[in-house]
Amino acid sequence: MSALAASAPASAALGPTPAATPPLVRAVDLARTFDVSAPWLNRVLERKPRQLLHAVDGVSFEIERGQTLALVGESGCGKSTVARLLVGLYPPSRGRFEFAGQDAHAAYRSRSGRGIRRHIQMIFQDPYASLNPRWRVADIVAEPLREHGLLSDAQALQARVAELLQSVGLSPLDRVKFPHQFSGGQRQRISIARALATQPEFLVCDEPTSALDVSVQAQVLNIMKDLQRQQGLTYLFISHNLAVVRHVSDHVGVMYLGRLVELAPKQALFAQPRHPYTRMLLEAIPKLHHTGRARTPVQGEVPNPLNPPSGCAFHPRCPAANSRCSSERPVLQSLDGIRVACHAVEEGRL
Repeated sequence: MSALAASAPASAALGPTPAATPPLVRAVDLARTFDVSAPWLNRVLERKPRQLLHAVDGVSFEIERGQTLALVGESGCGKSTVARLLVGLYPPSRGRFEFAGQDAHAAYRSRSGRGIRRHIQMIFQDPYASLNPRWRVADIVAEPLREHGLLSDAQALQARVAELLQSVGLSPLDRVKFPHQFSGGQRQRISIARALATQPEFLVCDEPTSALDVSVQAQVLNIMKDLQRQQGLTYLFISHNLAVVRHVSDHVGVMYLGRLVELAPKQALFAQPRHPYTRMLLEAIPKLHHTGRARTPVQGEVPNPLNPPSGCAFHPRCPAANSRCSSERPVLQSLDGIRVACHAVEEGRL
């Protein structure tokens, strides 16, 4: 028997190669434009054109089940708009968001929209504004359970609320209190308990610790990581704090003026950032072993989003910019497993 004939049955026994597991979350060319024009009559009298703000302009990413993608960038770069697009608070101007292979925005508009909303929840930035001050904690945490028709029996609701409060490190006795009786960190724990009430698979976290003291931030972040391990949660984590991002994320996306400029695994991004903007952000982080050495501040200012620069939006602040950068917008492309939108990186000038 020839070697080829002998190997045929063995290869046939292996069967077809199993398909890779599709990502739980997939954003494709997601965009959101706001019309910020003056009223029609003012524009006619003053002969001014309409003004459009491209808050998010063609963002694409994927998140595997049980993983955390962090989006970072300066204020006004579009991070929070991405968060609101994913949970359906804004409809997209372009592109789509897929959840578990389903068009989420089409589902949001359908009669079965509650079904997908149950699996996608959000934790807001300000724990002082996101909780109803007139409601007791029991009503705040139980609201999603009632809204989605998951529990209606009073005793079952009470038991589930107690279980959710315990899962975030609060006492079941806290359910009779009002939000003003808690500290900021405790209020954010209540927000997390409310988000977990419907047993979601995907949590969108819009700077959930930025309003908290540093010591309290660590407690809330550790609770979130423990819950992720226990329940297999998938996170989109919005932040401008790179130290926090390093603690919680698996992958990091860097945004600038509504677009992703770099998307990489956490270790690769912190060890060898490619995009000049990412390098600038990381250079500004204080380092223990660099005590006494002057830090490099982030250079320049974010341009006016109503009148962004031509070509690469970062080129007025970039030390490696050339004429191509000022005239041609770079696209996000894969280089050694890292996605980066930069002409200098593509041409080997960085």
